[in-house]
Amino acid sequence: MKEHARPITRAWVIHPEIVGADRARDPELALEEAVSLAHALPDLEVAGAQVVRLRKPDAGRLFGKGKREELKEAITAAEADLVLVDGPLTPVQQRNLEKAWDIKILDRTGLILEIFSDRAATREGVLQVEMAALSYQRTRLVRAWTHLERQRGGLGFVGGPGETQIEADRRAIDEQLVRLRRQLEKVVKTRTLHRAARAKVPFPIVALVGYTNAGKSTLFNRLTGADVMAKDMLFATLDPTMRRVVLPGGGAEVILSDTVGFISDLPTELVAAFRATLEEVLEADLICHVRDISHPESAAQGRDVATILESLGVKDTVPQIEIWNKIDRLEDEARAAAMTQAARQDGVQALSAVTGQGIDDLVTAVSQALAEVRHLSDVHLGFDEGRKRAWLFQKDLVEDERQTEDGFDLTVRWTARQEQQFEDM
Repeated sequence: MKEHARPITRAWVIHPEIVGADRARDPELALEEAVSLAHALPDLEVAGAQVVRLRKPDAGRLFGKGKREELKEAITAAEADLVLVDGPLTPVQQRNLEKAWDIKILDRTGLILEIFSDRAATREGVLQVEMAALSYQRTRLVRAWTHLERQRGGLGFVGGPGETQIEADRRAIDEQLVRLRRQLEKVVKTRTLHRAARAKVPFPIVALVGYTNAGKSTLFNRLTGADVMAKDMLFATLDPTMRRVVLPGGGAEVILSDTVGFISDLPTELVAAFRATLEEVLEADLICHVRDISHPESAAQGRDVATILESLGVKDTVPQIEIWNKIDRLEDEARAAAMTQAARQDGVQALSAVTGQGIDDLVTAVSQALAEVRHLSDVHLGFDEGRKRAWLFQKDLVEDERQTEDGFDLTVRWTARQEQQFEDM
């Protein structure tokens, strides 16, 4: 039986800009990103968008009386069903604005949660989104919680059965959170077992990270031949995708991981909710930070990614390659300048994942970076292979050793070069 599509919701997007605030971002570009976020949901249609400058935010309604009335006229004229405020709203502000405008309102956190819910593909991802959504909505208690009964699809903030204004029971939410935590613990245990098994595979993990829409999935597809969704859309990838791949040109064999895109002003509860999804980055032997070099705020986006990596606990010792992607979108002169600048810097590669320009140089750089990266392997040696065993201990490569009936089982941590030396003995 064919599932009925949810009705299209017309949204009015507002980016509040506080006059005099120390902002690193261009408000018009921030609005553009907010509109892209709205487009990331298939059942949202953007009816209009505007930057609203505020001298001083109203504690109870965010906007002053005159601005509220002006916005209500624009929203009504556009026949919008939903207002998206690109920033945090307190529960009081949300309720007051909904009453004043007689329309549903979603702030940035709510919208990102809705997108996460729509995209989450793994069981762990779905559970984490539901927990984040429950924690977020617990203080609001203005929506029906019927969406929790649904098996898939959005969270119900936009359209669907979750739109009715029904007071939710806090105790029911807390019980639901306890149930979800138990389910998540089981899923995480299974995932830990999978990761432990993968750690024994003698292939280094290369994680692609970057600001959302930087082109990670397109690069992933270029390197692996995988058919991962790669659209010009924010959050096109949500759950990590792993592929074992031999790098082109006879390069190293690696496990390549494509991760969820980062974004500025990502609420801390969402970073926490997706920490496990980003665990692949913590396990990585090499991190490739993909930047959209054609974006006007590429440098600021890069800083946001670096900040989130630091908050996740990624160590400075993990080697990184910075990838300047989308050079095909630059004018000839700018593209030549970017290529020259990248060539002069250590650990920077300029390329186009779409056209393939610069991919060979990236593969070479990845292979070189991994040459000195250590990875775990299980090695079995017979009692007659004392010379090999002595060599491993002499090089301080043995992490664990167990004697068996016919020899020794060893867990060693070594570089690809050391492994090859061992094989050649």
